[in-house]
Amino acid sequence: METRAVVMCGDCGAFWDPAAEPAVCTDPAHQHHEFESHLHRTPVTFADGTTVVAVSFGGDDPYVRGSTPDFGLYLDERWDPPWPHQHLDWPDYGVPPDREAVVAALTDLLERARSGERVEVGCYGAHGRTGTALAAMAILCGTDPDDAVAWVRTAYCERAVETDDQAAFARTLLA
Repeated sequence: METRAVVMCGDCGAFWDPAAEPAVCTDPAHQHHEFESHLHRTPVTFADGTTVVAVSFGGDDPYVRGSTPDFGLYLDERWDPPWPHQHLDWPDYGVPPDREAVVAALTDLLERARSGERVEVGCYGAHGRTGTALAAMAILCGTDPDDAVAWVRTAYCERAVETDDQAAFARTLLA
């Protein structure tokens, strides 16, 4: 798994990839800590054979790919790629406010993938929001809701779905 350096401000909670973006916190009195994080460009294939690519924002150029996607669904406002895309309002470490919008956006992404488009989904780190979206898509593709989070952590990344609220959101999305 490729990794990248991420800097986090211990005082204000801001974080950024210094290779891809300017410092988000520039207060010299704040304590900044650097750590390693995964850099995902990871294909995920669901039970029905549908494949999407899970991506994290960062690296020298967050838009460099071996193959340019036909469409992207992004769960973080930092994304502004040159290919067609959609943003979904989804707070970091949280759950989105509009369940119907989530189901519509994820269903559209899956339909695009099934029609042969190369699609991707991503947030910043590609663990919490992206992992939750992948768990929800797994359910839409036939995985039992009670097994979806464990499936994503096994099939994609052990860090996927970061909070209990995110796990509950995925499990009950279609309830």
